[in-house]
Amino acid sequence: MKTIEPRTGAGFRLKKGQRLKVTDIKGEQVSDFFCFLQDDQEDYLSSGRTLDYLSKLFIGEGDLLYSSKSVPMAKVVEDKVGRHDFLLTPCSRDTFRIIYGDKNPHHGCEGNLRLAFASQGIEMNAFPVTFNLFMNVIVDSEGKLTVAPPTSKAGDYIVIEALKDLVVGLTACSALQSNNGSFKPIGYEILI
Repeated sequence: MKTIEPRTGAGFRLKKGQRLKVTDIKGEQVSDFFCFLQDDQEDYLSSGRTLDYLSKLFIGEGDLLYSSKSVPMAKVVEDKVGRHDFLLTPCSRDTFRIIYGDKNPHHGCEGNLRLAFASQGIEMNAFPVTFNLFMNVIVDSEGKLTVAPPTSKAGDYIVIEALKDLVVGLTACSALQSNNGSFKPIGYEILI
């Protein structure tokens, strides 16, 4: 298993049929997942398409992840947590400035994903919503969003199977609120 150190990210390729296992090594740590189709880098993971086609907010075992051009990109084949977020954008310098009042903010998961994709030859101008693994966002009856501590425990994981050749970015989230006040590593491995 490879390790993504706290507040960093990794970029890599995932071939059709390969499975990505993402493990919350110590518990209560979010990991932002995002991907592009390798053969069409204008086609990327879409929260809007996925939530629309599945008609639900919370993605889990057995669910497909769709691209911006409505292509099934990946499938969640195993999920030991059952609670992930597909509503919020990756944390950024602005997140830390606006929400936390930081004067010299970290570049966040957005910056880490930009670096991860740059290592794979993809430059990003704007960043859409990521699939935030292990993130626990509660939506109340009025539509108010609350970021609660992740329900994941040490060793919990999710397995995502590539349905197409993908370019993947993955982080160990940099936002205190998302990770119950601390930063921890994320583990990942590519299963054949």
